[in-house]
Amino acid sequence: MRLARRALLAVPAVCAAQDGWPSRPVRLIIPYPPGGPTDILGRIVAQRLSADLGQPFVVENRAGAGGAIGAEAVARAAPDGTTFLVNASAHVIVPHIVRLPFDALADFAPVTMIASVPLILVVPASSPARDVAGLVAHLRANPGAASYASSSNGGAPHLAGEMFRLQSGLPLQHIPYRGSGQALPDVISGQVALMFDSLASSADLVRQGQLRALAVSTAERIPAFPGLPTMRESGFPDYEISTWYGVWAPARTAVVGRMQQAVAAALAQPEAAGRLAALGALPGGQAPEAFGAFVASEYARYARLVRDAGIRAE
Repeated sequence: MRLARRALLAVPAVCAAQDGWPSRPVRLIIPYPPGGPTDILGRIVAQRLSADLGQPFVVENRAGAGGAIGAEAVARAAPDGTTFLVNASAHVIVPHIVRLPFDALADFAPVTMIASVPLILVVPASSPARDVAGLVAHLRANPGAASYASSSNGGAPHLAGEMFRLQSGLPLQHIPYRGSGQALPDVISGQVALMFDSLASSADLVRQGQLRALAVSTAERIPAFPGLPTMRESGFPDYEISTWYGVWAPARTAVVGRMQQAVAAALAQPEAAGRLAALGALPGGQAPEAFGAFVASEYARYARLVRDAGIRAE
């Protein structure tokens, strides 16, 4: 009887060991300060995972060095399923601009995409440009005003501006800020001619008439602004870019598949889906293999773009 009782008591432990899922709280490290889009999306996922799995998923902000501090903490963490990284597409952009103490591909195991968020090309409401062609004509006639803002150096909005510079031939000057919150007032006032910004940050300002949206950066039009043309429809057939957010684990983490399934289920919950929709985000949830292939392709694409644009650390 005693042996049988011990065997029964051991069943949960055996199942847990076979499943490989940790019994301790799980950390989601976000390499940026609280309040930004990466933090917001990470917290949406953490709240749903905690509720769905009955296990604490704790958000830990480790900001600094353009996201490198938090990312390095995950790269150096034990691959035991208790530490994950929530990062933006800057994860595959910054390595081409500055030297990092880790390998953005080899030191991480891709889990899944959380969401992608379109960028919209916005100008001041006072701008004479009513469409992208008008903007190009205006800035060619006034090259001294040819500037664009971005929310950071090395993020997708920065690369979106550089892509526009290369494809339009405009002498655009990049003016980086610390977040969209600091950049948008200068765009609204006309100190900066344009900005490619996250739909989540700019949509309300467009609706309020403080900014004018000229185009969306994605290949297809978006539900939030169905009348807004794409950059491709606006005369730039090779233009496509968006900000995306994903989850990574330290390399050699065994529970990547389980984590992907949990995140995908969380994103499918009506509450989470509604919160993502309010941010203009398109939910992800891809399998680790598909997300890994996407990350590798984006890494290569941004390497070419950074090289062609001659981007250096600022």
